Amino acid sequence: MAKKIYEHEIDDNFEIYVLIKSADIRLAKNGKKFIAFTFQDRSGQIDGKYWDAKEEDIQQFQAGQVVAVTGKREMYQNNPQLRITKLRLAREGEPSRPELYMERAPLKSEEMVEEVSQILFEITSAPINRIVRHILKKYQREFFEYPAAKRHHHAIVGGLGFHTVSILRMAKTVIQHYPTVNKSLLYGGVILHDIGKTIELSGSMSTEYTLKGNLIGHIVLIDEEITKACLSLNIDEDSEEVILLKHIVLAHHGKQEFGSPVTPHLLEAEIIHHLDNLDASINMIDTALLRTTPGTFSERIFGLENRSFYKPLFTQAAEEGQ
Repeated sequence: MAKKIYEHEIDDNFEIYVLIKSADIRLAKNGKKFIAFTFQDRSGQIDGKYWDAKEEDIQQFQAGQVVAVTGKREMYQNNPQLRITKLRLAREGEPSRPELYMERAPLKSEEMVEEVSQILFEITSAPINRIVRHILKKYQREFFEYPAAKRHHHAIVGGLGFHTVSILRMAKTVIQHYPTVNKSLLYGGVILHDIGKTIELSGSMSTEYTLKGNLIGHIVLIDEEITKACLSLNIDEDSEEVILLKHIVLAHHGKQEFGSPVTPHLLEAEIIHHLDNLDASINMIDTALLRTTPGTFSERIFGLENRSFYKPLFTQAAEEGQ
């Protein structure tokens, strides 16, 4: 079986099949066009630039296409990249199905659906329960199929649902330790906090931001969805429970400079902000360390202030029982 991107060492020359995750057309300093690719297989994503791109190159090398790329795996400014020497579309008879190259969440969709369904029984506030069920039913397919982001954290098929399930598991522990926390607000807020990404993003294949995603964003979009649910279900949008639920989703990025129109002013809103950030951070670090040699530092992680993280030697020794 052919090696995947991150099974090759730095400075390895190789020819592999990969999926074009994105293909952005840019201008070089000399005025010529080049294509800034993000390639993907099930080991992860890597960027590569295709210089002096002709119009026919731009037309054929589109996001969603599987290509055979000859090149070298390199590091540039402590970030992985692929130096492209040859590029062509996969031919008939070659492994050209995009789904072969897409990373997937470690839980199956049915498992995530079941886990979230069980949590719904613990949301004892009738308005919150009805709103959450209504929105979940409306976006269920997308919710358990879409990534949680275009690139940074849980950017895999099913990543949005898996990110939500991960936070729900942590939320259970918080509730056990802090009995004053309101279950309905916490669980309802966790389930809804990122569901607007089903509108913000285009899907799991060649993920891009939609027009609404670029101009409105998932935080405001879910606020609108709660309003629509209230209208459909004849629930008073001005009731305290609905206002508190809206506050939680609007505040979950924590700071206005990070996209939240309000900062957390509820215990449950503060908890969700930190759990959301914790799960996203762990996922980004874990992903980077998976392709890092023990005893060295990872690539820089844009979503974590461009910090790199050290992968200790003793972790590998412990896993091997030494």
